[in-house]
Amino acid sequence: MTDTRERSLWTLPDTAPDPAELADAWTRVVENATALMQANMRGAGAGSPPVAYDPTAPARAFAEFTAQLWTNPLGVLEASRAASSEWMELWRRTALGISGARQVPLVEPARGDRRFGDAAWSEEPVFDYLKQAYLLASRQATALIDDAEGIDDATRTRARFFTQSYLDALSPANFAFTNPEAIRRAIETGSISLLSGLANLLADAATEARLPVRRAGQSFVLGETIAATKGSVIFRNEMMELIQYEALTKKVHRRPLLYIPPLVNKFYVLDLQPHTSLLRWMVEQGHTVFVISWINPGPDLADKGIADYVALGPLAALDVIEKVTGERETDIFGFCMGGTLLAITLGVAAARGQADRIASATLIGTLLDFSKLGQWATFGEDQQLAALERHLEKRGYISAHDLQALFSVVRANDLIWSSVVSHYLLDREAPPSDLLHWFADGANIPKAFLLDWAREIQRANALTRPGGVVVGGASVDLAKVETPVMAISLKDDHVSGWQATYDGARLFGGPTRFVLGGSGHNAGVVNPPAANKHGYWTNEALPESAEDWMEGAERHEGSWWPDWQRWLVREGEDRVPARKVGGGKLKPIEPAPGSYVRMQGGGESHVV
Repeated sequence: MTDTRERSLWTLPDTAPDPAELADAWTRVVENATALMQANMRGAGAGSPPVAYDPTAPARAFAEFTAQLWTNPLGVLEASRAASSEWMELWRRTALGISGARQVPLVEPARGDRRFGDAAWSEEPVFDYLKQAYLLASRQATALIDDAEGIDDATRTRARFFTQSYLDALSPANFAFTNPEAIRRAIETGSISLLSGLANLLADAATEARLPVRRAGQSFVLGETIAATKGSVIFRNEMMELIQYEALTKKVHRRPLLYIPPLVNKFYVLDLQPHTSLLRWMVEQGHTVFVISWINPGPDLADKGIADYVALGPLAALDVIEKVTGERETDIFGFCMGGTLLAITLGVAAARGQADRIASATLIGTLLDFSKLGQWATFGEDQQLAALERHLEKRGYISAHDLQALFSVVRANDLIWSSVVSHYLLDREAPPSDLLHWFADGANIPKAFLLDWAREIQRANALTRPGGVVVGGASVDLAKVETPVMAISLKDDHVSGWQATYDGARLFGGPTRFVLGGSGHNAGVVNPPAANKHGYWTNEALPESAEDWMEGAERHEGSWWPDWQRWLVREGEDRVPARKVGGGKLKPIEPAPGSYVRMQGGGESHVV
């Protein structure tokens, strides 16, 4: 048989499709279409809550931008003239290319853009033109928004976000008849790939998330292939389980180490597999590691706000850790939203005269100053918050599926459209990914917490003001926090931009060290030393601006993990004999990773 790579794109296969496979594909289409109709009928009868976002936001953003844009008509005309010139040049080069003359592309995909990797996008004139036309239109649309004069920042941000969302969706790579790889595979399989892809689409549309479900050949099992570091749940309350891991060294550092994860995802991003697990690595360095595993809340926990999470989370954990280890001081680190909760906990402890309970605090990818949200500000306008409040009042929580959709749309090419192509157009399994498996295993957030967060922490930027946040009668003032703090941010973080996290790090009144790791929000954290990648930057000074900090920073190869470990034990902390799980004071409840991490959203929380 001739290698398909040597054929024309349109060469028919040597054999007809297997009738049994074709029949099976049609059967799946019919079955999944029926299941979708039944799901829609159930949803209509159940009285679904209002959507958690404002569906008029895109139209409003474009209307506001257009109105401001036309206050400078000469600028619009100049942009139109420049755009017309570029299109004429593209058509000229395309015509010459069709006639056989080799042409330099007018526009090429950005570095890291994997959508146009198939050779036909460059070698076949029709697809080369589709690719370049799309990229040119995208470049011109974003340039018009970025360069237009007289546009306020909020309007520009919203217009750019929604424009990019539409551009991502309209890529020719996302459609069966404009994607050369999809056409080739349909020909090779006798259309079975498209039928199977349609069946996949119908199956995903029947799920609550209504997002492409990532289909990978390898499944991950909690406690076996991921989140498998040995330990036990030693304490449980209505909001969290506290896990203690078994020691891997004969002696351990005197001070215990507590991890506060974000609410929106489960804790095991730091315990994916043994060779990438930060939690296991810290145990190997001789730390007695404790982890908070949040409950996946249902409507019964709708009234649990930030104060409840602080009191029943880190503050409760500190009491248990002291009971188990006999140590009053604990080192604590938090990731993303967990880091923000840690900062609030620091403020509460300082206000109550209990600052000595926290020996040090490490905030990873953590926002405290929310004045520079970038594209995330799109979801903080009045109409969006009103829609969110209506949704929460009806449902009592925001679901993991809604949160996953929010995070996915911000990185749509990687988290939505790549799966559309793989599963709907090509009917291919995705490569196994423990990180993406974790991303899909999200958690709900209760109404009261999310409203506290949206109104006070984010919208009012309350942590930047003394007394802006009050927890259990304690007024939080980060300027009065004298606990040593290390803030670790990620250079390509699309969730917590590093310049914004830098501004937050400067709010503390005590010694603060800022470190910048390479890569993004999750991959930059899951970065074991053995991988020797990404690199990181250090600067012991903390100047006024992030740009000044970077100008004086020194780059280092490898992972930031060892640098953080050195900082934690910088005072030559004493070692003590390895501790047993529970310390003889508390009986282990069940093996790690526990029960709360296995809870899926939607029903009651099964409060203890």
